[in-house]
Amino acid sequence: MRQAGILLGLLCLLLALPVISLASAWLALDSAALEVLRHQLATVLPDYTRGSLLLALAVGVGVAMVGTGAAVAVTLFDFPGRRLFELTLLLPLAMPAYVLAYVYTDTLQSSGALQIWLREQTGLRGALWPDVRSLWGAVVLFVLALYPYVYLLTRTALAGRGSTLLEAARLLGAGLVRRIVTIALPLARPAIAAGVSLALMETLADYGVGAYFGLQTYTTGIYRAWLSFGDRLAAAQLATLLLVVVGLLAWAEQRAQARLRYATARPSGRAADAQPLRLRGLSAAIAVVVCALPVLAGFVVPVVLLLRLVVREALYGEFGLPWERFLGWSWTTLQLAGGAALLAAALALALALTLRWRPSPVLQTGVRVVSLGYAVPGAVIAIGLLLPAGWLQQRFPESTWGTLLTSTTLGLVYAYLVRFSAVALQSVQAGLSRLPASLDETGRMLGAGPLRLFLQVHGPLLLPSVLGAALLVFVDVMKELPATLVLRPFDSDTLAVVAYQLARDERLAEAALPSLAIVAVGLLPVLMLARAIRRADA
Repeated sequence: MRQAGILLGLLCLLLALPVISLASAWLALDSAALEVLRHQLATVLPDYTRGSLLLALAVGVGVAMVGTGAAVAVTLFDFPGRRLFELTLLLPLAMPAYVLAYVYTDTLQSSGALQIWLREQTGLRGALWPDVRSLWGAVVLFVLALYPYVYLLTRTALAGRGSTLLEAARLLGAGLVRRIVTIALPLARPAIAAGVSLALMETLADYGVGAYFGLQTYTTGIYRAWLSFGDRLAAAQLATLLLVVVGLLAWAEQRAQARLRYATARPSGRAADAQPLRLRGLSAAIAVVVCALPVLAGFVVPVVLLLRLVVREALYGEFGLPWERFLGWSWTTLQLAGGAALLAAALALALALTLRWRPSPVLQTGVRVVSLGYAVPGAVIAIGLLLPAGWLQQRFPESTWGTLLTSTTLGLVYAYLVRFSAVALQSVQAGLSRLPASLDETGRMLGAGPLRLFLQVHGPLLLPSVLGAALLVFVDVMKELPATLVLRPFDSDTLAVVAYQLARDERLAEAALPSLAIVAVGLLPVLMLARAIRRADA
């Protein structure tokens, strides 16, 4: 067991190789590297910094307002449709931001069906509104796709004691606005901060929207430096800067999560009977609008538009729907996502059980490394993996190790494990924490070894958690775009890559089918989450 713990710890440290390789690129800071850095400071770095900062600030404010407003409405108030909105507000989690970008660009652009129809009806000419492919258009799309992070955490924080404290404040004579401002929002502040941090990490790691809209951000700059200019040093420097920013956000999110325990304690006794405040008339209508708009704009309307594009391509397209190629893309995606999900779930199960039975400093360090993987953007992982692969090819030209990482699915699956093993580990550890330690002690007293204990006790009890972990990783891999774009072998395009390439070529109707498939699969963990919320409320 001790040897297994050391081996797993070393395997976890291997998953830190992309970050280590980026750090080593800065250790060899010679005159050439300094010249590249000066050139970037004088040319592109100010634009990348300004674009990323404006995007992050605007998205942070947007998701905080939308997510908090929806959470306050469904948690503290009662109005028509409230129980439905509690769950449907989670639906945009299944809609990647880059899919929203494709759908709304096709609908709202100057040559889109909506503007053409409006010009025919009104006689106006030219564009009727600014182009959606802009920084502020991207902000709106990111807010629609990412506000559920804030909504979910804020709802959990307020559900514990929010209604009780607001009822006490009402009895003391506080008005509605004062109760929200002085009680509800301070109570939910750690949850809001954690949700905003998660949303900003996703925003800064995005490549699909930024590249499709032509934004100047760190992520688009990394790909431009590597793929367009072939400058791996500039790409490594930009990737390191992005990693530092995301690391600060991850640190802020962890601090906020640590403070959530003060806000999520469930009341007991008569305090638990406090009911949400009943809204009527205009107040109820405002609450319905606050909850309905994000769901409609972030999920319902895009799905309807995607279905419309698919039907139009099937009926009126020159070649119809590309079912044969779609099956090939789906099979490739299924293989990659399924393989990565199984490996990540197995690694998470081994880590969680070994850490429970025989914890060691090496293994604890390895678990921390794996837990931080989800905060590392796909662009950073790709560059951090290609740097050592390029060094191996230069140092040992006859070796095939570098080729294995860049010309086969090995490097791609490795990148997925670096990025998404944390998701699986969190799910398995949550399931394991619900099993009392007395189960282990009783099994040992009866003479059961670790293998028998796992097969007869922990395995059956942890099966739902392991399956849930595999499903979460599967869906995340299906939606992943940045690392897949760089590391995929030839003739192994996934649904996400194909949708991006078709949309980039303005073949938006053809991009609808793979985009719709991604959304359909993404609904599975959302439905699981909704079911878990129903059980917790019950």
